[in-house]
Amino acid sequence: MNDVLSPPPHKGRFPFQDVPGSKSVTARALFLAAAARGTTVLRRPLVSDDSTGFAEGLTALGYRLEREPDRWTVEGRVRGPAVEEASVFCRDGATTARFLPALAAAGHGVFHFDASAQMRRRPLGPLTRALRDLGVTLVHREREGHHPLTVHADGIKGGHVTLDAGLSSQFLTALLLVGPLTEQGLTITVSDLVSAPYVDITMAMMECFGVRVHRDGDTFTVPAQPYLATDYTIEPDASTASYFLAAAALAGRRVTIPGLGSGSLQGDLRFAQVLSRMGAHVTLAEDHVTVAGADGGRLAGITVNMRDISDTMPTLAAIAPFADGPVRIEDVYNTRIKECDRLEACAENLRALGVPVLVGRDWIEIHPSRPRPAHLACRGDHRIAMAFSITGLRTPGITLDDPGCVKKTFPGFHDTLNSLRTLWLP
Repeated sequence: MNDVLSPPPHKGRFPFQDVPGSKSVTARALFLAAAARGTTVLRRPLVSDDSTGFAEGLTALGYRLEREPDRWTVEGRVRGPAVEEASVFCRDGATTARFLPALAAAGHGVFHFDASAQMRRRPLGPLTRALRDLGVTLVHREREGHHPLTVHADGIKGGHVTLDAGLSSQFLTALLLVGPLTEQGLTITVSDLVSAPYVDITMAMMECFGVRVHRDGDTFTVPAQPYLATDYTIEPDASTASYFLAAAALAGRRVTIPGLGSGSLQGDLRFAQVLSRMGAHVTLAEDHVTVAGADGGRLAGITVNMRDISDTMPTLAAIAPFADGPVRIEDVYNTRIKECDRLEACAENLRALGVPVLVGRDWIEIHPSRPRPAHLACRGDHRIAMAFSITGLRTPGITLDDPGCVKKTFPGFHDTLNSLRTLWLP
Protein backbone atom coordinates (compact mmCIF):
# COMPACT_ATOMS: atom_id res chain seq x y z
CA MET A 1 0.00 0.00 0.00
CA ASN A 2 1.41 3.36 -0.94
CA ASP A 3 -0.92 5.40 1.24
CA VAL A 4 -4.21 5.35 3.07
CA LEU A 5 -6.97 7.53 1.67
CA SER A 6 -9.13 9.87 3.74
CA PRO A 7 -7.04 10.02 6.92
CA PRO A 8 -8.08 12.37 9.70
CA PRO A 9 -7.22 15.92 8.53
CA HIS A 10 -4.69 16.53 11.32
CA LYS A 11 -2.69 13.43 10.38
CA GLY A 12 -1.90 14.22 6.73
CA ARG A 13 -0.74 11.57 4.27
CA PHE A 14 0.30 8.23 5.62
CA PRO A 15 3.46 6.57 4.15
CA PHE A 16 2.19 3.01 4.35
CA GLN A 17 4.57 0.27 3.16
CA ASP A 18 3.54 -2.04 0.37
CA VAL A 19 1.77 -5.29 1.11
CA PRO A 20 4.53 -7.86 0.50
CA GLY A 21 4.55 -10.10 -2.53
CA SER A 22 2.25 -13.09 -2.70
CA LYS A 23 3.50 -16.21 -0.92
CA SER A 24 1.60 -18.48 -3.31
CA VAL A 25 2.78 -16.68 -6.43
CA THR A 26 6.40 -16.48 -5.20
CA ALA A 27 6.56 -20.24 -4.53
CA ARG A 28 5.10 -21.12 -7.92
CA ALA A 29 7.37 -18.63 -9.66
CA LEU A 30 10.44 -20.15 -8.00
CA PHE A 31 9.43 -23.64 -9.14
CA LEU A 32 8.67 -22.48 -12.69
CA ALA A 33 11.91 -20.50 -12.92
CA ALA A 34 13.91 -23.51 -11.72
CA ALA A 35 12.24 -25.79 -14.27
CA ALA A 36 12.45 -23.37 -17.21
CA ARG A 37 14.93 -23.22 -20.06
CA GLY A 38 17.03 -20.08 -19.53
CA THR A 39 17.34 -17.47 -16.80
CA THR A 40 14.28 -15.98 -15.14
CA VAL A 41 14.08 -12.67 -13.28
CA LEU A 42 11.50 -12.50 -10.47
CA ARG A 43 10.59 -8.99 -9.39
CA ARG A 44 9.17 -8.03 -5.97
CA PRO A 45 9.20 -11.59 -4.57
CA LEU A 46 8.02 -12.17 -1.04
CA VAL A 47 10.95 -12.10 1.38
CA SER A 48 9.85 -14.13 4.40
CA ASP A 49 10.67 -17.34 6.22
CA ASP A 50 8.61 -19.42 3.76
CA SER A 51 10.05 -17.97 0.57
CA THR A 52 13.61 -17.98 1.89
CA GLY A 53 13.18 -21.64 2.82
CA PHE A 54 11.95 -22.44 -0.69
CA ALA A 55 14.90 -20.60 -2.28
CA GLU A 56 17.37 -22.37 -0.01
CA GLY A 57 15.75 -25.69 -0.92
CA LEU A 58 16.35 -24.98 -4.60
CA THR A 59 19.97 -24.09 -3.85
CA ALA A 60 20.43 -27.39 -2.00
CA LEU A 61 19.10 -29.16 -5.10
CA GLY A 62 21.79 -27.51 -7.21
CA TYR A 63 19.90 -24.63 -8.79
CA ARG A 64 21.66 -21.28 -9.12
CA LEU A 65 19.85 -18.35 -7.52
CA GLU A 66 20.93 -14.77 -6.93
CA ARG A 67 18.86 -12.78 -4.46
CA GLU A 68 18.95 -8.99 -4.49
CA PRO A 69 16.42 -6.59 -2.94
CA ASP A 70 13.19 -6.78 -5.01
CA ARG A 71 14.88 -8.97 -7.65
CA TRP A 72 15.73 -12.67 -7.66
CA THR A 73 17.42 -14.38 -10.62
CA VAL A 74 17.10 -18.13 -11.22
CA GLU A 75 18.94 -20.28 -13.76
CA GLY A 76 16.59 -23.00 -14.86
CA ARG A 77 17.17 -26.67 -15.60
CA VAL A 78 14.72 -28.71 -17.70
CA ARG A 79 16.05 -32.05 -16.40
CA GLY A 80 15.55 -31.51 -12.69
CA PRO A 81 18.10 -30.96 -9.90
CA ALA A 82 21.76 -30.42 -10.74
CA VAL A 83 23.01 -32.75 -8.01
CA GLU A 84 22.65 -36.48 -7.46
CA GLU A 85 22.05 -36.28 -3.72
CA ALA A 86 20.78 -33.55 -1.43
CA SER A 87 19.04 -32.90 1.86
CA VAL A 88 16.37 -30.20 2.05
CA PHE A 89 14.86 -28.81 5.24
CA CYS A 90 11.47 -27.34 4.39
CA ARG A 91 10.98 -25.38 7.63
CA ASP A 92 7.25 -24.63 8.12
CA GLY A 93 6.63 -24.09 4.40
CA ALA A 94 3.86 -26.21 2.92
CA THR A 95 4.68 -25.16 -0.64
CA THR A 96 8.34 -26.06 -0.09
CA ALA A 97 7.41 -29.38 1.51
CA ARG A 98 5.00 -30.35 -1.27
CA PHE A 99 6.39 -28.78 -4.44
CA LEU A 100 10.09 -29.57 -4.10
CA PRO A 101 9.75 -33.38 -3.70
CA ALA A 102 7.78 -33.38 -6.97
CA LEU A 103 10.50 -31.32 -8.65
CA ALA A 104 13.19 -33.65 -7.29
CA ALA A 105 11.32 -36.69 -8.62
CA ALA A 106 11.80 -35.36 -12.16
CA GLY A 107 15.57 -35.57 -11.72
CA HIS A 108 18.00 -38.41 -11.05
CA GLY A 109 19.42 -39.11 -7.62
CA VAL A 110 18.50 -39.50 -3.98
CA PHE A 111 16.86 -36.53 -2.30
CA HIS A 112 16.00 -36.29 1.40
CA PHE A 113 13.33 -33.94 2.71
CA ASP A 114 12.41 -33.03 6.27
CA ALA A 115 10.46 -30.23 7.90
CA SER A 116 9.56 -28.60 11.19
CA ALA A 117 7.44 -30.42 13.74
CA GLN A 118 4.50 -28.30 12.63
CA MET A 119 4.95 -29.23 8.97
CA ARG A 120 5.55 -32.89 9.82
CA ARG A 121 2.00 -32.99 11.19
CA ARG A 122 0.49 -31.75 7.94
CA PRO A 123 -0.54 -34.31 5.28
CA LEU A 124 1.52 -35.26 2.26
CA GLY A 125 -0.01 -38.66 1.48
CA PRO A 126 -2.34 -37.83 -1.46
CA LEU A 127 0.60 -36.33 -3.36
CA THR A 128 3.09 -39.10 -2.61
CA ARG A 129 0.49 -41.77 -3.49
CA ALA A 130 0.03 -40.10 -6.85
CA LEU A 131 3.78 -39.93 -7.43
CA ARG A 132 4.08 -43.63 -6.59
CA ASP A 133 1.29 -44.38 -9.06
CA LEU A 134 3.44 -42.62 -11.66
CA GLY A 135 6.37 -44.93 -10.87
CA VAL A 136 8.33 -42.70 -8.50
CA THR A 137 10.15 -44.55 -5.72
CA LEU A 138 9.86 -42.74 -2.41
CA VAL A 139 9.92 -43.62 1.27
CA HIS A 140 8.24 -41.92 4.23
CA ARG A 141 10.99 -42.49 6.76
CA GLU A 142 8.90 -42.27 9.94
CA ARG A 143 5.15 -41.87 9.44
CA GLU A 144 3.39 -42.85 6.22
CA GLY A 145 2.01 -39.82 4.40
CA HIS A 146 4.17 -37.30 6.25
CA HIS A 147 7.67 -35.87 6.29
CA PRO A 148 10.50 -36.87 6.55
CA LEU A 149 10.62 -38.26 3.02
CA THR A 150 13.28 -39.66 0.69
CA VAL A 151 12.80 -39.60 -3.08
CA HIS A 152 14.82 -42.07 -5.18
CA ALA A 153 14.46 -40.20 -8.46
CA ASP A 154 14.85 -41.57 -11.97
CA GLY A 155 12.66 -39.18 -13.89
CA ILE A 156 8.87 -39.37 -14.30
CA LYS A 157 7.44 -41.17 -17.31
CA GLY A 158 4.04 -39.52 -17.00
CA GLY A 159 0.64 -40.82 -18.05
CA HIS A 160 -2.66 -40.77 -16.16
CA VAL A 161 -3.12 -40.49 -12.40
CA THR A 162 -6.02 -39.85 -10.03
CA LEU A 163 -5.69 -37.51 -7.07
CA ASP A 164 -7.69 -36.65 -3.99
CA ALA A 165 -7.21 -32.88 -3.52
CA GLY A 166 -9.88 -32.50 -0.86
CA LEU A 167 -7.37 -31.63 1.87
CA SER A 168 -5.17 -29.26 -0.13
CA SER A 169 -5.07 -27.87 -3.65
CA GLN A 170 -1.27 -27.86 -3.32
CA PHE A 171 -1.23 -31.59 -4.14
CA LEU A 172 -2.75 -30.84 -7.54
CA THR A 173 -0.52 -27.81 -8.06
CA ALA A 174 2.62 -29.90 -7.40
CA LEU A 175 1.59 -32.40 -10.08
CA LEU A 176 0.58 -29.71 -12.57
CA LEU A 177 3.90 -27.91 -12.11
CA VAL A 178 5.96 -31.06 -12.65
CA GLY A 179 3.85 -32.29 -15.58
CA PRO A 180 5.91 -30.58 -18.32
CA LEU A 181 9.06 -32.27 -16.94
CA THR A 182 7.65 -35.77 -17.48
CA GLU A 183 8.52 -37.83 -20.56
CA GLN A 184 4.97 -38.24 -21.86
CA GLY A 185 3.04 -35.44 -20.20
CA LEU A 186 0.51 -35.89 -17.45
CA THR A 187 -3.24 -36.32 -17.17
CA ILE A 188 -4.68 -35.82 -13.69
CA THR A 189 -8.23 -36.65 -12.66
CA VAL A 190 -9.22 -35.04 -9.39
CA SER A 191 -11.78 -36.71 -7.14
CA ASP A 192 -12.22 -33.65 -4.91
CA LEU A 193 -10.80 -30.15 -4.93
CA VAL A 194 -10.58 -27.49 -2.24
CA SER A 195 -9.31 -23.91 -2.68
CA ALA A 196 -9.82 -24.09 -6.43
CA PRO A 197 -8.67 -20.49 -7.11
CA TYR A 198 -5.12 -21.51 -6.15
CA VAL A 199 -5.18 -24.00 -9.03
CA ASP A 200 -6.26 -21.16 -11.32
CA ILE A 201 -3.16 -19.26 -10.17
CA THR A 202 -1.00 -22.27 -11.05
CA MET A 203 -2.41 -22.68 -14.55
CA ALA A 204 -2.21 -18.95 -15.33
CA MET A 205 1.42 -18.81 -14.21
CA MET A 206 2.34 -21.94 -16.16
CA GLU A 207 1.00 -20.24 -19.26
CA CYS A 208 3.22 -17.22 -18.54
CA PHE A 209 6.15 -19.66 -18.67
CA GLY A 210 5.01 -21.13 -21.99
CA VAL A 211 2.88 -24.17 -21.03
CA ARG A 212 -0.90 -24.30 -21.30
CA VAL A 213 -2.91 -26.78 -19.22
CA HIS A 214 -6.13 -28.13 -20.70
CA ARG A 215 -8.98 -28.65 -18.25
CA ASP A 216 -12.08 -30.72 -18.93
CA GLY A 217 -14.17 -30.79 -15.77
CA ASP A 218 -12.17 -32.66 -13.13
CA THR A 219 -9.45 -33.75 -15.57
CA PHE A 220 -6.31 -31.71 -16.21
CA THR A 221 -3.95 -32.47 -19.12
CA VAL A 222 -0.39 -31.14 -19.09
CA PRO A 223 1.87 -31.50 -22.16
CA ALA A 224 5.51 -32.62 -21.99
CA GLN A 225 6.82 -29.26 -23.10
CA PRO A 226 9.71 -27.20 -21.72
CA TYR A 227 8.97 -24.10 -19.69
CA LEU A 228 10.55 -20.92 -21.05
CA ALA A 229 12.31 -18.41 -18.81
CA THR A 230 10.72 -14.99 -18.48
CA ASP A 231 10.73 -11.72 -16.55
CA TYR A 232 7.97 -12.02 -13.95
CA THR A 233 6.61 -9.53 -11.41
CA ILE A 234 5.03 -10.90 -8.22
CA GLU A 235 1.77 -9.23 -7.25
CA PRO A 236 0.98 -8.31 -3.61
CA ASP A 237 -0.35 -11.06 -1.37
CA ALA A 238 -4.16 -11.02 -1.30
CA SER A 239 -4.36 -13.10 1.88
CA THR A 240 -2.13 -10.61 3.67
CA ALA A 241 -4.09 -7.73 2.19
CA SER A 242 -7.24 -9.12 3.82
CA TYR A 243 -6.03 -7.91 7.23
CA PHE A 244 -5.80 -4.31 6.10
CA LEU A 245 -9.06 -4.43 4.16
CA ALA A 246 -10.72 -5.82 7.29
CA ALA A 247 -9.01 -3.14 9.39
CA ALA A 248 -10.53 -0.40 7.22
CA ALA A 249 -13.99 -1.95 7.48
CA LEU A 250 -13.66 -2.32 11.25
CA ALA A 251 -12.30 1.18 11.87
CA GLY A 252 -14.66 2.97 9.49
CA ARG A 253 -11.69 4.16 7.43
CA ARG A 254 -10.59 3.76 3.83
CA VAL A 255 -7.62 1.88 2.43
CA THR A 256 -6.36 1.33 -1.11
CA ILE A 257 -4.02 -1.48 -2.14
CA PRO A 258 -2.34 -0.99 -5.52
CA GLY A 259 -1.33 -4.01 -7.56
CA LEU A 260 -4.39 -6.03 -6.52
CA GLY A 261 -7.32 -5.42 -8.84
CA SER A 262 -9.69 -7.09 -11.24
CA GLY A 263 -6.73 -8.62 -13.07
CA SER A 264 -5.34 -10.32 -9.96
CA LEU A 265 -4.52 -14.02 -10.07
CA GLN A 266 -5.45 -14.55 -6.44
CA GLY A 267 -8.85 -15.81 -5.37
CA ASP A 268 -8.41 -14.44 -1.84
CA LEU A 269 -9.14 -10.98 -3.21
CA ARG A 270 -12.78 -12.16 -3.06
CA PHE A 271 -12.58 -11.37 0.63
CA ALA A 272 -13.33 -7.79 -0.39
CA GLN A 273 -16.72 -9.02 -1.64
CA VAL A 274 -17.37 -10.53 1.80
CA LEU A 275 -16.71 -7.12 3.37
CA SER A 276 -19.06 -5.56 0.82
CA ARG A 277 -21.83 -7.91 1.94
CA MET A 278 -21.16 -6.76 5.51
CA GLY A 279 -21.72 -3.12 4.57
CA ALA A 280 -18.30 -1.81 3.59
CA HIS A 281 -17.97 0.12 0.33
CA VAL A 282 -15.66 -1.73 -2.07
CA THR A 283 -14.19 -0.44 -5.33
CA LEU A 284 -12.35 -2.94 -7.52
CA ALA A 285 -10.42 -1.34 -10.35
CA GLU A 286 -8.08 -3.00 -12.82
CA ASP A 287 -4.98 -2.26 -10.78
CA HIS A 288 -6.18 -1.65 -7.21
CA VAL A 289 -8.83 -2.37 -4.61
CA THR A 290 -10.30 0.12 -2.16
CA VAL A 291 -12.35 -0.67 0.94
CA ALA A 292 -14.09 2.08 2.88
CA GLY A 293 -15.73 1.13 6.16
CA ALA A 294 -19.22 2.30 7.06
CA ASP A 295 -19.59 5.08 9.65
CA GLY A 296 -18.54 3.82 13.03
CA GLY A 297 -17.22 0.60 11.50
CA ARG A 298 -20.73 -0.89 11.31
CA LEU A 299 -20.77 -4.48 10.04
CA ALA A 300 -23.71 -6.70 9.13
CA GLY A 301 -23.97 -10.35 10.07
CA ILE A 302 -23.74 -12.83 7.19
CA THR A 303 -23.52 -16.51 6.31
CA VAL A 304 -20.73 -17.22 3.84
CA ASN A 305 -19.17 -20.27 2.19
CA MET A 306 -15.38 -19.77 2.30
CA ARG A 307 -14.24 -23.08 0.78
CA ASP A 308 -12.40 -21.29 -2.01
CA ILE A 309 -10.93 -18.49 0.15
CA SER A 310 -10.34 -20.38 3.38
CA ASP A 311 -7.04 -18.64 4.21
CA THR A 312 -9.12 -15.54 4.95
CA MET A 313 -11.45 -17.38 7.33
CA PRO A 314 -9.51 -16.25 10.44
CA THR A 315 -9.67 -12.64 9.22
CA LEU A 316 -13.46 -12.76 9.09
CA ALA A 317 -13.70 -14.64 12.38
CA ALA A 318 -11.58 -11.98 14.09
CA ILE A 319 -13.87 -9.07 13.11
CA ALA A 320 -17.14 -11.04 13.34
CA PRO A 321 -17.91 -10.13 16.99
CA PHE A 322 -18.45 -6.51 15.92
CA ALA A 323 -21.20 -7.37 13.41
CA ASP A 324 -24.82 -6.58 14.25
CA GLY A 325 -25.85 -10.21 13.77
CA PRO A 326 -24.33 -13.69 13.72
CA VAL A 327 -21.52 -14.43 11.28
CA ARG A 328 -21.50 -18.05 10.10
CA ILE A 329 -18.57 -19.36 8.04
CA GLU A 330 -19.14 -22.66 6.25
CA ASP A 331 -17.29 -25.36 4.26
CA VAL A 332 -13.82 -24.74 5.71
CA TYR A 333 -12.83 -28.20 6.98
CA ASN A 334 -9.43 -27.90 5.28
CA THR A 335 -8.51 -25.10 7.71
CA ARG A 336 -8.18 -27.78 10.37
CA ILE A 337 -4.99 -29.07 8.70
CA LYS A 338 -3.17 -25.82 8.13
CA GLU A 339 -0.35 -24.59 10.38
CA CYS A 340 -2.77 -25.41 13.18
CA ASP A 341 -6.43 -26.35 13.48
CA ARG A 342 -7.62 -22.88 12.58
CA LEU A 343 -11.29 -23.50 13.34
CA GLU A 344 -10.47 -24.53 16.90
CA ALA A 345 -7.85 -21.79 17.24
CA CYS A 346 -10.39 -19.13 16.26
CA ALA A 347 -13.03 -20.60 18.58
CA GLU A 348 -10.55 -20.76 21.48
CA ASN A 349 -9.47 -17.16 21.06
CA LEU A 350 -13.00 -15.86 20.59
CA ARG A 351 -14.07 -17.58 23.81
CA ALA A 352 -11.08 -16.05 25.59
CA LEU A 353 -12.40 -12.69 24.38
CA GLY A 354 -15.80 -13.50 25.86
CA VAL A 355 -17.45 -13.94 22.46
CA PRO A 356 -20.26 -16.52 22.08
CA VAL A 357 -19.16 -19.00 19.42
CA LEU A 358 -20.28 -22.36 18.06
CA VAL A 359 -18.05 -24.62 15.98
CA GLY A 360 -18.64 -27.79 13.95
CA ARG A 361 -16.66 -30.07 11.68
CA ASP A 362 -16.42 -27.53 8.87
CA TRP A 363 -18.10 -24.37 10.19
CA ILE A 364 -17.97 -21.71 12.84
CA GLU A 365 -20.71 -19.32 14.00
CA ILE A 366 -19.84 -16.15 15.90
CA HIS A 367 -22.40 -14.00 17.71
CA PRO A 368 -22.31 -10.26 18.35
CA SER A 369 -20.38 -9.26 21.42
CA ARG A 370 -18.12 -6.66 22.95
CA PRO A 371 -14.76 -8.48 23.16
CA ARG A 372 -12.78 -8.06 26.38
CA PRO A 373 -8.99 -7.83 26.70
CA ALA A 374 -7.26 -11.22 26.65
CA HIS A 375 -3.95 -12.98 26.05
CA LEU A 376 -4.46 -15.01 22.87
CA ALA A 377 -2.82 -18.19 21.61
CA CYS A 378 -1.33 -18.01 18.11
CA ARG A 379 -0.50 -21.75 17.97
CA GLY A 380 2.52 -20.80 15.89
CA ASP A 381 0.22 -19.76 13.03
CA HIS A 382 0.91 -16.48 11.24
CA ARG A 383 -2.69 -16.12 10.08
CA ILE A 384 -4.12 -16.47 13.58
CA ALA A 385 -1.64 -13.87 14.88
CA MET A 386 -2.37 -11.35 12.14
CA ALA A 387 -6.15 -11.84 12.17
CA PHE A 388 -6.61 -11.32 15.89
CA SER A 389 -4.27 -8.34 15.83
CA ILE A 390 -7.01 -6.65 13.78
CA THR A 391 -9.50 -7.35 16.58
CA GLY A 392 -7.25 -5.20 18.74
CA LEU A 393 -8.16 -2.10 16.72
CA ARG A 394 -11.49 -2.08 18.58
CA THR A 395 -10.45 -3.96 21.76
CA PRO A 396 -7.45 -2.46 23.59
CA GLY A 397 -5.50 -4.86 25.76
CA ILE A 398 -5.26 -7.85 23.40
CA THR A 399 -1.84 -9.54 23.53
CA LEU A 400 -0.41 -12.51 21.63
CA ASP A 401 1.67 -15.38 22.99
CA ASP A 402 3.80 -15.63 19.81
CA PRO A 403 3.68 -12.39 17.80
CA GLY A 404 6.90 -13.31 15.97
CA CYS A 405 5.26 -16.15 14.05
CA VAL A 406 4.19 -13.58 11.43
CA LYS A 407 7.72 -13.88 9.99
CA LYS A 408 6.41 -16.78 7.92
CA THR A 409 4.79 -14.35 5.47
CA PHE A 410 5.09 -10.75 6.71
CA PRO A 411 7.94 -9.98 9.14
CA GLY A 412 6.99 -6.30 9.28
CA PHE A 413 3.30 -6.86 9.99
CA HIS A 414 3.15 -5.51 13.54
CA ASP A 415 5.06 -2.33 12.70
CA THR A 416 2.71 -1.73 9.79
CA LEU A 417 -0.40 -2.28 11.90
CA ASN A 418 0.93 -0.02 14.66
CA SER A 419 1.36 2.73 12.07
CA LEU A 420 -2.27 2.29 11.07
CA ARG A 421 -3.35 2.35 14.70
CA THR A 422 -1.49 5.63 15.25
CA LEU A 423 -3.12 7.16 12.18
CA TRP A 424 -6.67 5.94 12.62
CA LEU A 425 -7.31 5.80 16.33
CA PRO A 426 -7.34 8.58 18.94
